[in-house]
Amino acid sequence: MKTILVTVIILATSAAGAYAADAKAGQAAYEKACKSCHGTDGTANPGIAKMMKVEMRDLQSPEVQALGAGDIKKAIVDGKGKMKPVTSVAGPAADDVAAYVKTLKK
Repeated sequence: MKTILVTVIILATSAAGAYAADAKAGQAAYEKACKSCHGTDGTANPGIAKMMKVEMRDLQSPEVQALGAGDIKKAIVDGKGKMKPVTSVAGPAADDVAAYVKTLKK
């Protein structure tokens, strides 16, 4: 019984690790899908913000950094305010981008 339990725990841990978000992969996806509006380092593109008549949050800000990765992923997948859903970033890629955004902390 102990052997079965240990095996199940090892498999579950391995599976969880396989699905962990990858900030490096997230950076590549961010650069393709997000950089034009949110800038290379997470600071908003003032031209886009002016055109859309919105105030974009700095992704490095304490307010954004206080969000959980799930909240950031929700904004990517569902959109937020005038930001439409980013359809080119879905599934695990959205997790990866959320993980990358968390690395932008000041």
